[in-house]
Amino acid sequence: MRVLIIGGSGFLGRAVVEAALARGHEVTTFNRGRSGPDVPGVEAVRGDREVPADLERLTGGRSWDFVVDTSGYVPRVVGESARALSGHAGTYAFVSTISAIAGFPGKPAEDDSDIWPCEPGAGPEDGNYGVLKAGCERAVEQGFDGNVLIVQPGIILGPHEDVGRLPWWLTRIAQGGQVLAPGDPGAPLQYVDARDLAIFTLDQAERGTADRFLVAGPVGQTTYGEWLGLCKEATGSDAEFVWVDSGFLAEQGAGTFVELPLWGGPPSAETGNFWSVPTAKAEAAGLRTRPVAETVRDTWAWLREIPERRRNFGTNSTHGIAPEKEAALLAAWAARSEPAHSE
Repeated sequence: MRVLIIGGSGFLGRAVVEAALARGHEVTTFNRGRSGPDVPGVEAVRGDREVPADLERLTGGRSWDFVVDTSGYVPRVVGESARALSGHAGTYAFVSTISAIAGFPGKPAEDDSDIWPCEPGAGPEDGNYGVLKAGCERAVEQGFDGNVLIVQPGIILGPHEDVGRLPWWLTRIAQGGQVLAPGDPGAPLQYVDARDLAIFTLDQAERGTADRFLVAGPVGQTTYGEWLGLCKEATGSDAEFVWVDSGFLAEQGAGTFVELPLWGGPPSAETGNFWSVPTAKAEAAGLRTRPVAETVRDTWAWLREIPERRRNFGTNSTHGIAPEKEAALLAAWAARSEPAHSE
């Protein structure tokens, strides 16, 4: 089949491209060429989706069986792409996010949950990440004349991750010594490997599926303790995990999710459903997820190819706690944990 990938050289987009090429598809990528080199074997079209002339040049004389949009964040920009590609493809698969669901994670997510109110013509100043993704969904649904597939993944991990969650933990644990492990080792984690998400999205797009799916690993997929233990095993490290109470970390000003990747802070009603994303609908449609150990191991194998001095992931934020702050928190926790001595 003929496939267009908007993006295609970063993280998830690269996984989609590699999976599509492995199936023998003819793959066109459309991107600015800034996130990295294109995968060999694609027809690479350079352009900016915000420039109408670039979209016209992309679509001129070309058509595809389906489009996979992995890099849409602003509704009015996504809407322009959807309108430009109408008549040039049968299906438009848009990769959204579970954060587009209104009230999540304070409220449970379902495949048919309402999404945040956001106009399809909204600009970057009109909301946060999840709100704007909701507007992007509407922009595709209203702008594309054909089948529309909406995929709402949770946390995405795996090789080539450009956010820096799993790569930071692997790098830190590989350095050894005492490692601050946040919260409860039995706390649940749930994610989807980018390669499994890519396979599922391609499966649905090939069928011309017009639907929406939550996509994540199974509920109970792993725990924080197991996950970090697998990182230690993969790196062969002698790291010693020091599990520090979530309440104490919050009191000390430790940052959730970014400073301590995938740690959500003390349990609360506002975050209570983050790690319990239902996946029955996607599984019934064919979603399969690989073992956690495989994701960790393969990410470390990829990461070892990158010099440590260049391990700075993401464009909006740098994940991971500063070494001096980690040391200070560990010292404060050790002091608090020591029994009091009377004179």
